[in-house]
Amino acid sequence: MVRIRLRRVGRKKAPAYRIVVADSQSPRDGKFIEIIGQYAPRMAQGGLTINEERANYWLGVGAQPSDTVRSLLRRAGVLKRRHEQRLGIELKQAAVPLPERTAEEEAALHADTAGSAEA
Repeated sequence: MVRIRLRRVGRKKAPAYRIVVADSQSPRDGKFIEIIGQYAPRMAQGGLTINEERANYWLGVGAQPSDTVRSLLRRAGVLKRRHEQRLGIELKQAAVPLPERTAEEEAALHADTAGSAEA
């Protein structure tokens, strides 16, 4: 199984992590397929960078993020945008276009609403 997980880099007592795509059998700091981001927990701002396009690709082909990476993707907004995009596509497929009304139908509709408002 392919996982999206953290790989530790950096000095002793100053951790930094790379977000990598790797086989679940490989060791934490071992062989990986691709680096898709970085995470520096000690930096206040700019500590998280993710290549959203590659993250979406790997999620689309079935890679499973670890719990920590899932929370980082959520914090970066990747999962929310992915969810909204998928919902938008599904809604567009389910939507049925309505035929346009003729002038006669419009007049009849306005007459009905005016008549019910007076009563």
